[in-house]
Amino acid sequence: MKELLLVCIGSFFGGGMRYLVGQLHVRLTGPETLAYGLFPWGTFAVNIIGCLLIGLFTGIAASGHLPAQWKLVLVTGFCGGFTTFSTFMNENYLLGKDNLMMLAIYTVASLALGMGALVVGYKIASAF
Repeated sequence: MKELLLVCIGSFFGGGMRYLVGQLHVRLTGPETLAYGLFPWGTFAVNIIGCLLIGLFTGIAASGHLPAQWKLVLVTGFCGGFTTFSTFMNENYLLGKDNLMMLAIYTVASLALGMGALVVGYKIASAF
């Protein structure tokens, strides 16, 4: 239960930061950015920053300089709430260190099936 609370605390702040970056993007570019198919800089920034942070936090934890509780708060909680893309990329990195075929399968399947599921979700929603 303590671990869940630590993850929730990190997720709270990560999700809040994601929202603030998105709001900054809208303030700088206008709310119609995505409606006109322009590059989604806010999401892009969140994803890249999240990858940097998860690499930093995981690396520090692997070296023994970050207690397990703080890894839960920062990696699972904050980075997970900030962007799941960072977790996806971290898993790809870890898979690729030992098994390039598994890396390729995981990456391609995640992108293809994720896009397919998204399209199906839109189609189901359009029926309502």
